[in-house]
Amino acid sequence: MKEPLKPQHTPMNDIDDWEDHLLERYPDPEVSQKKKEEFRNYVDSDRLDTVKQFYRLNHTFQTYDFVCKKEEEFLKFNRREMSIWDAVTFLNTLVDDSDPDIDLDQLQHLLQTSEAIRADGHPDWFVLTGFLHDMGKVLCLFGEPQWAVVGDTFPVGCQFSDQIVYHEFFKENPDYTNQKYNHKYGIYSKNCGLNNVKMSWGHDEYLYQITKDFLPEPALYMIRYHSFYAQHREGAYSHLMNAHDHEMFEWVKKFNPYDLYSKAPIKPDAKALRPYYEGLVSKYLPEKLKF
Repeated sequence: MKEPLKPQHTPMNDIDDWEDHLLERYPDPEVSQKKKEEFRNYVDSDRLDTVKQFYRLNHTFQTYDFVCKKEEEFLKFNRREMSIWDAVTFLNTLVDDSDPDIDLDQLQHLLQTSEAIRADGHPDWFVLTGFLHDMGKVLCLFGEPQWAVVGDTFPVGCQFSDQIVYHEFFKENPDYTNQKYNHKYGIYSKNCGLNNVKMSWGHDEYLYQITKDFLPEPALYMIRYHSFYAQHREGAYSHLMNAHDHEMFEWVKKFNPYDLYSKAPIKPDAKALRPYYEGLVSKYLPEKLKF
């Protein structure tokens, strides 16, 4: 008899394994002619196995009831009150120690993303979004397992699309056989709008809820849905989206390449850049936020 899968806290070697796996799935088209060994290649290491185990846990335990439980638990925002820079310092304890290509902590990834956006002349709120977009990962520092913090996001409360990465693992999810949820629309209706749809729990939704009263709407869509690859790459959930969602997803698609392809071995000068970002943060956000 197969032993049931149990929740674990460390299915991956580090928190960014799943993001590195994204680069294997969605290589930069501008450099797609490079030799295989020039990409981050985890086929010959244990990273592929750890990513698969991560998604098995994620797809098994991210149920509708689980999401409701996490919203009740974390959206009280009673864990810690911090300035954005304090949150960055807190987040920076999540250092990628096992990346074979670059030695970048969380702050450096955020700065590489935002600086690439700034270099292309986008509005300052877009630059700020690049700087903020992964700060919801502080959930890991509040004791959350990685499968409940990172990874591709997807709707719960309806049928799981076969366009979601490692979709075969959903067969172990209780909602997979629940007649209330296991059809195309589930508890939702045609083109009901994503604001009426619960997404799997993680850093995207958490940061959206923290910042939703302060940032422009396109920025909020970028934050909330930047890991929703089944839609912005595959178009798998258009039947739940309304016209406004489709309009806003053009911003999500514009943001995604900066998140995926801006990593480089040259570290940003965080000390020199800090005054600019402090000014940018103060323009849009209060002095302290509740996490």
